Parts: sequence; structure tokens; C-alpha cells
Amino acid sequence: MAQPPDTAASPPNAQPRPGDAPAAPHAAQDGGPRAALAGIRVLDLSRVLAGPWATQILGDLGADVIKIERPGSGDDTRGWGPPWMPDEHGQDSRVAAYYLCANRNKRSVTVDMASPEGQALIRRLALESDVLVENFKVGGLARYGLDYDSLHALNPRLVYCSITGFGQTGPYAERAGYDFLVQGLGGLMSITGRPDDEPGGGPMKVGVALTDILTGLYAANAIQAALAARRHTGQGQHVDMALLDVQLACLANQAMNYLATGHSPQRLGNAHPSIVPYQDFPTADGHMILAIGNDGQFARFCQEAGQPDLAQDARFASNRARVENRAALIPILRHITTARTTAQWVQALESRAVPCGPINTLEQVFADPQVRARGLKIDLPHPQVGRAPLVASPIRLSDTPVDYRLPPPGLGDHTDEVLSQVLGLDDQALAALRDSGTI
Repeated sequence: MAQPPDTAASPPNAQPRPGDAPAAPHAAQDGGPRAALAGIRVLDLSRVLAGPWATQILGDLGADVIKIERPGSGDDTRGWGPPWMPDEHGQDSRVAAYYLCANRNKRSVTVDMASPEGQALIRRLALESDVLVENFKVGGLARYGLDYDSLHALNPRLVYCSITGFGQTGPYAERAGYDFLVQGLGGLMSITGRPDDEPGGGPMKVGVALTDILTGLYAANAIQAALAARRHTGQGQHVDMALLDVQLACLANQAMNYLATGHSPQRLGNAHPSIVPYQDFPTADGHMILAIGNDGQFARFCQEAGQPDLAQDARFASNRARVENRAALIPILRHITTARTTAQWVQALESRAVPCGPINTLEQVFADPQVRARGLKIDLPHPQVGRAPLVASPIRLSDTPVDYRLPPPGLGDHTDEVLSQVLGLDDQALAALRDSGTI
């Protein structure tokens, strides 16, 4: 085990950075609009998804994100393939698609955190940063002198965000936390999937690591709140984010349904617990979604379907009645919807202002005219694959727009650049660190 690093060589506390002072948006040096988080530096010690998702959001908004990675291997997701992105010649590039999804607008610096010299470098970078994000186990960074208490003592202005499975306190605090595990433990899987008495019934996880993604979103929000508070207090603070906390918070109406009744909601497949009909239905060539939210919409659907009497039936005339008589209504509707194709239903119901839509594959999603019009697929130059296709940020700011400055970096692409620019290390110092295996 590495010995605790010597802190005596660390430089004095960093002075207030440009991002501390509230200011109206103004033009950048190239004449374009200034990014919302320009002047904010983020030291990213996280890996995999929740932390990198948060720091990518901050990077998209203009922050300078320095991604610290293990020499030789880096972020775990660099090896999470296939699929790998093909290069310009269609060959396997060994660049994992998973890694690309959460790491644009970052500079990669390789540092051996297990060595005292590496710990000292990270500490010095923390002194020059506004934000630090990490997702180590609780207490895991204390032995390196990189925990919140140690760094807050050196840089009181640092906003330090810890992302763990269960938070910094409580009986589960020291447990490792994973998205899949928390989807189960936190209740999401208990309400996701078909009922036990239906074919294919049983608990089901969501198709993406949604708890990680939501934790990243909450973390980015909390970090910006802490930065706003710092403008008034002059002090950073510890942001304690837990996957379990976020999972429970995002159960939203389902959590409130339990708190209101004392009864745990059950799995309904694609149906809604409080609105009927609000689910998928079969068509002549596949499936469609009906999202009928009020009685007027239901009446218009029945008119289009040639079954106006259904909307007058006392069992189905109101949403409350439809919820109570769900078992009788849904088979009737499923028989009706098989009479037309998905496209025919969507065209007809949209003309009557009845919410409906197809269930698209991702190929169909990226070909959709609305997705194209919103520019939700972007391409960035990439040194290993030529051009990397990425999903755009959904954030649209009129005066300080998202800026796609950097593609997801190769491992250690910016080590020399960052250490020379931020810490003032010269070529001789960099060579010595490289010879020692520190970087």
C-alpha cells in the first residue's frame, strides 16, 4: 500500500477563478457566445457512467473537465466492447461505443494515483480546480489524502462531489453500488415488467442504466447549485450523491401511490396505474402506443375506431371508470386496433388530436424527421476513428449554447498539455514523471 503523500510540496490555495464572479454572458475570444460554465475547472476522478455523465454535462456547458485515468488502462468503459467503433477504413478501432457516450468535452490525463508522486499531482490539480467529482467507495480516497476533508483544508473553495451506491452515511454506506442492483433494491424493478400471471411476467430492469444516468443528472444540478452558493459564501462544500437516493426520488408518482395508500404498486407491463387506456396495443403490422389522458381524447378515439358507443358505456365513460374496468376494456381495444397498420392509426388519430405513436427501433429513431430537425446526432473529428457519431446534448440555451469542443479523448491524450498549462511543469519535469511511471 502506498504511503500517504507529502502535502508540504503543494502550492498555496488557488485564487478565486473567473467562474466565481456573476457576470452576464459575453462573447468569447473567437467572437462566439461565452459558454455558461466557462472559467470553471472540473477535476474528474470518476469512471464508468454516473460520474462521467455528470462531468460530460458540465463539459458541454463550457467547463474545462480534466479526466484523471489510470495509466495503461484508463476508465473501465474503454474496454467495454463490443461494439467497437469502426475506423475510417471500417476496421475495428478498439474504441468502445460505451466509452464514447459519456466522455466528450474532456481532457484525459493519466496519473498513477497509487504513488505518492501521483497523489501530489492530483492534489495540485485540485488546488487549481473549482469542482472535483469522484465515485470511489466511501473512505477510499482518504488513504491518498484526496478525500473531501483533506482537500477542503487545502482549497476551501472546492466543490467536492462524491457519487456512491448508498451515500456517505447509513448501514449500507460501505457497500459497492451498481445500477442493476439499485434498480432492484430501490423498487424500480418491482414496477417494471409484466405481471406475474402473464406470459413473460416478472421483474425487469430498464433497458439502459437509468439509475446511473439520473444520478449523473442530479449530480450536475447539485454541483451547479454549490457553485452558485459559493458566490455568496466563498466556500465550497461536499455534495453527497447516492444511487439509491436518486432511484427512490425518481419513483415519483409510484412512490407517492405507496405513501398515500400503504399498498405497493404492482407491475402493469406497459400500462399506467392511474390512466386508461395508456399503453401499447397490437396493430395489423406491429404495435402502437395510445396515451389517452382525458375523456375527450377517449371519445375521439372511439369515433375514429367506429365504436362511439364505447365512450357512452358507463363502465368506460370516465377515466376513473376505465381504470376500475381495465380488465374489460383493454381486450376490446386490442381487438379494434389490429384492424389497421401502425402508420394508418397514427395518421388518423393525430388528425383527431388523440396522442399516439409508434414503437421505434433506434434505426427508426435516428431517421425520424423530428430527431433530424433537432440535430440530435452529431459527428466530431476523432483521432482514432476519423469521425465519431455522438448523441447531442438535449440542453438548448439561447444565449450560452452547448459547445462541442473536444471528442471523447484517447487515453492520456492531454497529459502533457494539462500538466504544463495548469501546473507549469516543464519538459524535464514531465520526462521525469513519465520515467518513474507516475504519468
